[in-house]
Amino acid sequence: MATKTKIFFVMEHVTGGELFDKVFEGKLKEDVARKYFQQLVSAVEFCHARGVSHRDLKPENLLLDENGDLKVSDFGLSALPEHHWSDGMLHTQCGTPAYVAPEILRKKEYDGAKADIWSCGVVLFVFLAGYLPFLDENVMRTYTKGRQGC
Repeated sequence: MATKTKIFFVMEHVTGGELFDKVFEGKLKEDVARKYFQQLVSAVEFCHARGVSHRDLKPENLLLDENGDLKVSDFGLSALPEHHWSDGMLHTQCGTPAYVAPEILRKKEYDGAKADIWSCGVVLFVFLAGYLPFLDENVMRTYTKGRQGC
């Protein structure tokens, strides 16, 4: 549901906690990471097919239900097609810096779906490695690495 200024998602109540809690304990086993990643990609594909870009995909926004199935949450930064400029792109700089696409950190226009796919890749890296790919003790170096995409 949506109004001119708000997007509303009615979601089921989930009791399994954040996927972040599992990742915080250490990297996931490959079969577990595969299961969660397949569910994440399926959920993101569902959103994109309806023109919704999440724009803040990260383990903290991935919840688990009582069966251990993944649910995407926190659509507070999401964008609908009408949020795109006439060039078809998004221009709002938002999301969690460690997970956002380089073009967002470079303050460039971006395709919301492609930015979500980048974030999914970072999430997969975190699942399998147990840490962020661009993390540095110096916050500015973290941003620089993220902007460069390496």
